[in-house]
Amino acid sequence: MDTGAPAPLRPPRRRFSSLTTRILAVNMVALVILVLGFLYLDRHQRDLFVAKLHALMTQGEVMAGALGETVVKGADEAHPVIDREAAQSLLRRLVVPVGTRARLFDTAGRLLADSALIAGAGSLVETEELPPPEAPGLAERIYDAILKALPPYQHFPPAPESFEEDALNIHEVARALKGYKATAIRDAQAAGIVVSAAVPVQQLKQIQGALLLTASAEDIQQSLRETRVAILEAFGIALGITILISLYIGGTIARPVRRLARAADHVRLGHGRHAAIPDLSRRNDEIGDLSLALREMTEALSARMDAIESFAADVAHEIKNPLSSVRNAVEAANQLSDETQKAKLMAIVLDDVKRLDRLITDISEASRLDAELSRLESEPVDLGRMIEMLAGIEERAAEPRGIRLRVRRGGDQTFIVPGFETRLSQVFRNLIGNAISFSPDGAEIRLELSREANEVVVTVDDDGRGIPPGKESALFDRFFSLRPAGEKFGLHSGLGLSIAKQIVEAHRGRLLAENRVDEKGCVRGARFTVRLPAS
Repeated sequence: MDTGAPAPLRPPRRRFSSLTTRILAVNMVALVILVLGFLYLDRHQRDLFVAKLHALMTQGEVMAGALGETVVKGADEAHPVIDREAAQSLLRRLVVPVGTRARLFDTAGRLLADSALIAGAGSLVETEELPPPEAPGLAERIYDAILKALPPYQHFPPAPESFEEDALNIHEVARALKGYKATAIRDAQAAGIVVSAAVPVQQLKQIQGALLLTASAEDIQQSLRETRVAILEAFGIALGITILISLYIGGTIARPVRRLARAADHVRLGHGRHAAIPDLSRRNDEIGDLSLALREMTEALSARMDAIESFAADVAHEIKNPLSSVRNAVEAANQLSDETQKAKLMAIVLDDVKRLDRLITDISEASRLDAELSRLESEPVDLGRMIEMLAGIEERAAEPRGIRLRVRRGGDQTFIVPGFETRLSQVFRNLIGNAISFSPDGAEIRLELSREANEVVVTVDDDGRGIPPGKESALFDRFFSLRPAGEKFGLHSGLGLSIAKQIVEAHRGRLLAENRVDEKGCVRGARFTVRLPAS
C-alpha cells in the first residue's frame, strides 16, 4: 500500500504562454488607447473650423463691401435700396470657392439674390454640386465604421431645410441685420456639416441688408480623414512592431521560465537523483539568476540527500556495534552459571547501553542542528567575553591535572560576530575540551583572538601529541574518533568535531585543524583555527 503523500495537483501546462499573451495585451492596449486619442483630434478639428469660419468671414466682408455699391435710390429717395439684378450678377462673379453659396437678404428678410440661382431670386433654375460617383472603398468603409464607434466631437444644431424661408429666424442673419457679424456651424444631415457667416451690407453706415455665406465642411472632413488615415497607417506599422516585440519579449521570458518549470517538475517527480536544470546563467538577468538558483538548489538537495543516506548508513553501523555487543553478552550470560562472570557481562551490557545513549543523544543533536539554525535569528556575539568565560570554567575543571588556560587578545579590538551564542559556545567548549584531553598534565592551552580583514580568528593550541599525518580533515568526519592513549573505549561518539564544523559553516565560517611544528619540523601539538565573519 502506498502511504506516501499524494503529489500536489497542478494545472495542466498551457498550449500557449499566458505570460506572452499578457505582455502582448498590455502593449496593445496602451497603443490602441494612444491611437484612439489621436483619432479623436478634437483640437485639430476646432482649429480647422475656426480657420474655415475666418476665411468665410473675410470673404463675406469683401463681398459685402462690393454689394454696398449696388445700393440705388428707390421710389422714396430718402430710403435707398439694393439693386437686385446688379446684386445677383455681382454675387455670381464674386463667389469663386467651390462649395460656397452666397445669399443676400434685405432688411425685411426677403431673399434678393442667390449665387446658386442662374436667373436671380425667384428663378426655378438652381445649380447644385453633385457628389463623386464612385462608391466608397473598403478602407473608407472601415474608416467610417471606426469613426462612428468614436464618441462625437460636438453636437451641432441641425441646419434649416431652407435658408430662404423666415430668414429673420436664422441667428446669424438676424445678427447681421442689426449690424453685427455672426457665424454658425450646423449639421445638414445628408449634406454633412455646413458652416455659415453673415455680415451686414451697408452704405454710409446705413444697413441695407445681410449677406449670408454658407459652405460645406467637406474639405475639413477630408483633411481629418487624411490625417486619420495617416495615423491608422502608422498604427498598423506600430502594431506589427509591437506584436513582434511582445512575442520576442514573451519568448525570452516565458519560454525559459517554462523550461525551468518543466525541469523543476522533473526534479520533483523524477526518480533520478541528478535532474538536469537548464543553465541560463549567461543571460545576465533575473531569468539567469533564477536558473542559477535552481541549479544550486538542486545540487544542494542532491548533496543533502547524499548526506542523509551517508548519515543513515553511518548511524546504522555505529549503533550495530554496541547492539551486537549487548546481544552477545546477553546470550553468553544465559549460558553461564557463574555469578561473577554474569556480573562482568552485565557490566559490559551497561557500558554498551551508556554508549548507545550518548550516541543517540549526539545523533539527535546533529540531525536537528540544521533545522534549529535555520529558525533562529542571529544576534551580535562577543567572542572575546565568551572565550574568557569558557576558559575560566574549563580551567577550574582541569585543576586536578594542573592544566592552565591562557587567553590572548590581539590589541584593543572588538571581536563581535553575528551568530547564535549557545551554538558558538558549544563549538569552543568542544575545542577546549578536546585540547585538555590531549594535553599532558601541567601543560598550557593557549587561546588567541585576532582580526584579519573582515574576519575574527580564534586559535586553540595544545601541547599534545598532535594529529596523525593525513588525518587533519578526517578529524571532522562523522563518527571518526582519535582519543588519547589509555582512555576507555566508547566514551565519545565521534560526532563532536563534526557538529562543531557544521555549526561554524552555518555561521559562514571555517574550522581548520593542523599541527604546530618547531624550527626542526618536530610536532609540538595541535592547533584548531576558527574563522568567522565579523560584524
